[in-house]
Amino acid sequence: MKMSTVKIETEYITLGQFLKLADIIQSGGTAKWFLQEYEVFINGELDTRRGRKLKHGDKVEIPEVGSFTITN
Repeated sequence: MKMSTVKIETEYITLGQFLKLADIIQSGGTAKWFLQEYEVFINGELDTRRGRKLKHGDKVEIPEVGSFTITN
């Protein structure tokens, strides 16, 4: 599986914002649904909170979708 990077301009973004920025979902309104349907691992831990703050260096893995690293 290919590792992609997602560049952020701020100190952090929320998981919901990340899903939209990485083109995984079309709108922020579908983040809640997406997190109920798919397993999302942040730094190896399962997380379903769309408000979870992601910072530079965090790794996001979504089986069947991809792996991502947050950069600035």
